Amino acid sequence: MSALTRERNTIELLGAISYERTVAAGKTVYAGALTAQNADGEAVPAADAAGLVVLGRAENTAAAGETVLIRTGIFLYDSGTATEAITVTAIGKPCYALDDQTIGIKGGTNAIAAGIVADVMTDGVAIKIG
Repeated sequence: MSALTRERNTIELLGAISYERTVAAGKTVYAGALTAQNADGEAVPAADAAGLVVLGRAENTAAAGETVLIRTGIFLYDSGTATEAITVTAIGKPCYALDDQTIGIKGGTNAIAAGIVADVMTDGVAIKIG
């Protein structure tokens, strides 16, 4: 396809995707937490642990065996420090889960993708998940 030579009516898709997952044994997911799915499809707090896939932000607190609602969107989380610190030069770049409230630019040992850096503010880093 060639580049545009006139205006285009580009469809905008709005709205977050929601997931419902059962929380894994021995885990608790807290409302507001960066939340991932393990290899069994169960919800766990995001972490620098092999095999996790970040789904979004937990909308409720749920213990093992309970259901947690997880939404995609743009959310504010804490930046890592030292070599994991996120600065404005990272806007538009991938970021990685260090734990369920902290994201980093390198990703620790397992580089669990959390999302894309949308902005860097005094209160934290806005990341787009999903």
